[in-house]
Amino acid sequence: MKNKIKLLFLCTGNSCRSQMAEGWTRALKNDRIQVFSAGVETHGLNPDAVKVMAEAGVDISDHRSKHINEFKEVDLDVVVTVCGHAHETCPYFPPRCKVIHIGFDDPPKMAKKLAGQGAGKETQLDCFRRVRDEIKTFVKGLPDNLDN
Repeated sequence: MKNKIKLLFLCTGNSCRSQMAEGWTRALKNDRIQVFSAGVETHGLNPDAVKVMAEAGVDISDHRSKHINEFKEVDLDVVVTVCGHAHETCPYFPPRCKVIHIGFDDPPKMAKKLAGQGAGKETQLDCFRRVRDEIKTFVKGLPDNLDN
């Protein structure tokens, strides 16, 4: 088998969506993809992301929020931006590194809005669960869906 694809999931704070994507990729595609995640900022690991991933059998509790600068020396093949802000502020990568955007809704933002409307914790967590499952579907299609 040829070398693994080196893929970085990039979001704003590396707290939720990119962490879930890294977790799913390690769980489902570790034989084909060397995966990393980072943010254009660091916001710490979101405990609700950890909770809903654990519900699905994927432990990301030992992950930490990483800044994109930690990967300057990694020869990446693909960067996948998972939010609009990261896509808009994505740093320059060498021409051989493919950069694609696959946007997912922001669970903490959606949950905060629901909380402001009086929704309970389970309803708020459903936002995380929906995005978790959407990310899983995307990851299941890797690496083929990187060409679409």
